[in-house]
Amino acid sequence: MTRIIGIDPGLASTGWGVVERKGSRLRCAAYGCITTDKSIPHGERLLRIYSGIQEVLARYEPAAAAIEKLYFARNISSAMPVGEARGVLTLALVQAGLCVYELSPDEIKTAVTGVARADKKQVQEMTRLILGLTDLPRPDHAADALAAAICAVNKTIAR
Repeated sequence: MTRIIGIDPGLASTGWGVVERKGSRLRCAAYGCITTDKSIPHGERLLRIYSGIQEVLARYEPAAAAIEKLYFARNISSAMPVGEARGVLTLALVQAGLCVYELSPDEIKTAVTGVARADKKQVQEMTRLILGLTDLPRPDHAADALAAAICAVNKTIAR
């Protein structure tokens, strides 16, 4: 069995999802979000994200990680804070000795839906179906993280 963690980086909400592969079967081990409040000083928010992902890594011991690349077509003002969050997340993944796959949003959407321009609902529904979940994975950030992990599973199989 192989475990892969997917991460959808964000300063306010970082989604994470752990997918297990046993043979050709995929299943969801766990998912959630690391959230920070905007009233907390910026550096403290980054520390909470870093500490939070370290706890998840220690609990689930994934063999590899997938993190979404940043793409800002509309909201350029959030690029720097999200980039900083992505930086502390990448640091934690590398410190844990994980192979890190950096995946574009289009690459992730294509892996789970077959369509690069799929909307959030389509990604959630296909992620639910692929992993055999009863309910849609929520919130969106956690669903995106699970989708990233599914995409990375496919990359590890192809190696």
